[in-house]
Amino acid sequence: MDDKYLSVTALTRYIKYKIDNDKNLQEVYLKGEISNFKAHTRGHYYFTIKDENSRINAIMFSFNASKLKFMPEDGMKILVKGKISVFESTGNYQIYVEEMLEDGVGNLHIAFEQLKKKLGEEGLFDSKYKKEIPKIPMRIGIITASTGAAIKDILSTIKRRFPICKTILFPCLVQGELAKDDIVKKLDIADNYDLDVIILGRGGGSIEDLWPFNEEIVARKVFSCKTPIISGVGHQIDFTICDFVSDVRAETPTGAAERAVPKLSDLLLEISNYESRYTNSIKRILETNKLRLKKLSESYVLKNPLGLYEIKEQKLDNIIDKLNTSMNTIIYTNKSKLEIIENSIIFKEPSILYDNKLKKTNHLIEKLEILNPLNALKRGYSVTKKNGKCISSIKDIKVNDTIDVNVKDGNIKAKVMEVNNG
Repeated sequence: MDDKYLSVTALTRYIKYKIDNDKNLQEVYLKGEISNFKAHTRGHYYFTIKDENSRINAIMFSFNASKLKFMPEDGMKILVKGKISVFESTGNYQIYVEEMLEDGVGNLHIAFEQLKKKLGEEGLFDSKYKKEIPKIPMRIGIITASTGAAIKDILSTIKRRFPICKTILFPCLVQGELAKDDIVKKLDIADNYDLDVIILGRGGGSIEDLWPFNEEIVARKVFSCKTPIISGVGHQIDFTICDFVSDVRAETPTGAAERAVPKLSDLLLEISNYESRYTNSIKRILETNKLRLKKLSESYVLKNPLGLYEIKEQKLDNIIDKLNTSMNTIIYTNKSKLEIIENSIIFKEPSILYDNKLKKTNHLIEKLEILNPLNALKRGYSVTKKNGKCISSIKDIKVNDTIDVNVKDGNIKAKVMEVNNG
């Protein structure tokens, strides 16, 4: 009979199993008010989330709690994301919080991430578009509120580090609904003011206070400026869209001023180092040239310049002697050839050469006359042709063929009546 009764543990485990396997309870978004907040020494947060009618226990473990940028407290309106499960020891269901936002700024955080993603995908954060900050700027524009800690920190830092630099303030609204348009306007003016760099900044504040620097219109204007821009908005933990699109992001307005100008003492030290290096370099060059000069002054050429001339003179004599020898050899050779030609029979009896050539010519003419077919025709021979080709065999003609018979004084056309072989 006892088999139908469950233990409390069994029931609790069954309920926990059902809840843990319900997909709708594995990612739950809740909003409410914190009460009974307790921060454990190990970093875990225990609290209750309540509204007008209900409440639920909540726990946020240290690895998630360490990511928060604010400290939760009783009465704070929050937005949380987490999963629902059952704590078996008490049988209570509770939410295990993974993310937490202050209610009222949650939508701003969402808008921030959405714009950040959009501009990032368009390439506005790419390093290839970042302009280099001049090493020694002489004209710096400052866009911030004309009063407050930010402008004082920036001016004092620049004056302390690099007092020879000129600063120009473009006062603007840095908070409120009208701030974004005023920031864009001042950026446009400063960008056409022949500046070396622009500092865009303000002091710290809540996300609502810093929101003008997260507006898309401001971000796109910062990106399009020709003048390099240093963003110094808020405190170290604060990030704005302007930080991502600017050429350099500084953690604070003071940091922006430090990024904008060098330290005069560092420059003077660097100049001194350059001076030492150049001085040493010039000394080394002078020493090297002195050694070269000494080497040249002690050289044989400078000590005995006539000796160099004598060597050249001797070489010239040798060349002239070689030229004379070569010229005499050529003249002698050609003279010998000329004597041989002058003594030849051609020059002594040129008619002999003519007679020999004439005899050879006549002999060739006689041979040609013998081979001339016209002479054969004069002696009574004839040339017989068929269709313009000479007939050399009886096989070349047949009865009734028309043939041409060429004799010395004309041509005879004939028709073959009979062909006898032999």
